[in-house]
Amino acid sequence: MGHLDHATFGWLTPVLSYAMACIGAALGLRCTVRALGASGRSRRNWLVTAASALGTGIWTMHFVAMLGFGVTGTEIRYNVPLTLLSLMVAMAVVGAGVFAVGYGRDRGRALVLGGLTTGLGVASMHYLGMAALRLHGEVRYDPLLVGASVVIAVVAATAALWAGLNIKSPAAVAVASLVMGAAVSSMHYTGMLAVSVRVTPSGAALSGATTTQFIFPLAVGLGSYLFLTSAFVALSPTTGEREASVSAERPVESAAR
Repeated sequence: MGHLDHATFGWLTPVLSYAMACIGAALGLRCTVRALGASGRSRRNWLVTAASALGTGIWTMHFVAMLGFGVTGTEIRYNVPLTLLSLMVAMAVVGAGVFAVGYGRDRGRALVLGGLTTGLGVASMHYLGMAALRLHGEVRYDPLLVGASVVIAVVAATAALWAGLNIKSPAAVAVASLVMGAAVSSMHYTGMLAVSVRVTPSGAALSGATTTQFIFPLAVGLGSYLFLTSAFVALSPTTGEREASVSAERPVESAAR
């Protein structure tokens, strides 16, 4: 059996991946709150932003954590198309969950449906990302721990969407995103505990890209996207602020007449 190391760079990758998950969650929740206060095209745009932020945050968290993943006795490569597919799945499925909540008539049903969809999306993104691993040997999974990781993902997603529907204050959103970040991270590491690798030493070249060639630049790019979007969302006025500024201008106009 190959010895698995989940933190080859020490605390750096777990801490950084947790931060990514929290930023994505905070941005996703903030945009969901904005979406519920908007209508028409504006609501749709906020929900798309929420889905892309959550999807990006979760995916970046997974692959930043994977930067610290090593197996003794073998190199690790990543299949590029499968890795990209896992990103698309994360965004699409989280998007479906967010839209179910954003447009659901019955809050309770929308929440269950959205939480289930999003949770399964997070889990399928994780295991698709794992399927992209290329190494000398055979990867095995403990079914019980895999099941536990899927349950954690669904519970975490449902809790996060509930928070998005019921929490309005920035402080509460911050707390909810820290909790969701922790939940997504624990789902990831539970999924990683399920993994065992039987290494077959070999001198043959592995197909795929190394983390520095592909995963690292992509994670940096998506991380930058999260930070820039966060800045944009933080600076754009809320519906309430916009209405306040419009009503403040009206008396001036009537006085001018």
